[in-house]
Amino acid sequence: MRGERGFALVATLLVTALMVALVVEFISEVYVDTSGRQGYVDGQRASLLAESGVEGAIRVLQLSLSTQSDFTSLGDQWAKPLDFPDESGDLRVSIEEENGKINLNYVAGPSGELNPTYAEATARLFRTLALPADDLLDSLADWIDSNELPKPGGGEDSYYLSRKPPYGASNAPLITLEELLLVKGFSGNAFSAIAPFVTVHADFAEGAFVNINTAPKEVLLALDEKMTPSLAERIIDYRKSTPFKTRGELSRIAGMETIVASIRMPLRTRGSIFRIRSEGRVNGTSRIIEMVTNLSVTSTPRTIYWREY
Repeated sequence: MRGERGFALVATLLVTALMVALVVEFISEVYVDTSGRQGYVDGQRASLLAESGVEGAIRVLQLSLSTQSDFTSLGDQWAKPLDFPDESGDLRVSIEEENGKINLNYVAGPSGELNPTYAEATARLFRTLALPADDLLDSLADWIDSNELPKPGGGEDSYYLSRKPPYGASNAPLITLEELLLVKGFSGNAFSAIAPFVTVHADFAEGAFVNINTAPKEVLLALDEKMTPSLAERIIDYRKSTPFKTRGELSRIAGMETIVASIRMPLRTRGSIFRIRSEGRVNGTSRIIEMVTNLSVTSTPRTIYWREY
């Protein structure tokens, strides 16, 4: 009898433990399911916030460009980050002009020949950043050109097919800046170093040019071999209060009188390609939209690049 009562007690405890485990599992599933649904809803709301930020940024750009036809500068309203905290979520929008950068797609042509204007400016930028200019230029040209003849420091399919995993050279212009991470020599520190100063997007009508009102110091230094850090700083200081309206106005900077004529890079004072980054955040859930748009005076906005993550 005593043994039977002991067995019954053990059985009761086992059943109770099983019931507790089932209840805990049920509660856990309900919690996970509820949290997942809430996370999905928050993600959708954050995405809508980010989209509204992109639309607002385009409106700001259109207004600025329509009222100011001679130049775009870092003193314009669009160049200031916008924050919109709200009880339903937070929105942060920033706009960057791509025309203040050097376009890598113009470094070489389809047959592999280097374009002196862009190749030399890009090489000077790489050297300023303490990067191996010759090898990186060779790699970039091989990636862009349509032939299979590797340059001394570059690589074609024979190189990329030996990678793990293997892949082929694009043999076409870069579509996104991140594509550079696939190009020999550009992964890691090299990409991080050059990313703020280069672009792959050009104006549909005018091609690739550099806006001297928005170009950073590193890009200004790359425009000509005679450009010095002090001259670049003078340009930046001058344009803060008096944005350039013509290329010739660079001659107003002491020391630039003879250099202006030797700069081969196409220079402008007004940009048309803009990168918009809009981040919406709701209850800790974030959605980011990056967009590149072509906004010229004579055309409606044209989306060149769009990514949401």
